[in-house]
Amino acid sequence: MTTYHLFISHSWNYSDAYDRLVNLLDLHPTFAFKNFSVPPHNPIIDAPTDEALERAIAAKIAPCSAVLIMAGMYAHYSTWINKEIAIARRFGKPIIAIKPFGAERISQAVRQAAHAECAWSTSGIVNAIKLHA
Repeated sequence: MTTYHLFISHSWNYSDAYDRLVNLLDLHPTFAFKNFSVPPHNPIIDAPTDEALERAIAAKIAPCSAVLIMAGMYAHYSTWINKEIAIARRFGKPIIAIKPFGAERISQAVRQAAHAECAWSTSGIVNAIKLHA
């Protein structure tokens, strides 16, 4: 079975959605992944400046098969998600936008950057990763 290297872009203010997504992927019986994300419980602590943090995030995205973005409207206002999109583009990584459960609208910046857009369903997310990564 292929192991996909994933960077999951998300807002720490909405880390419960990140946790649920990781759990969905963990529970899928025919999907294996290594998580290169930066969750609140494992932050990048050796980056004293924004530039250093951006380099550290780029180092996490570089080996990834795909970048998943939680595409709620909060993404529209996030400077870091926009930087992560730019980094993913620079490395030629596929971007998969995931609509939060029950959301009707998503960030236009994320929608325009995405190679695929998925509803909040395990099979849809896994299929998009397998297709684009």
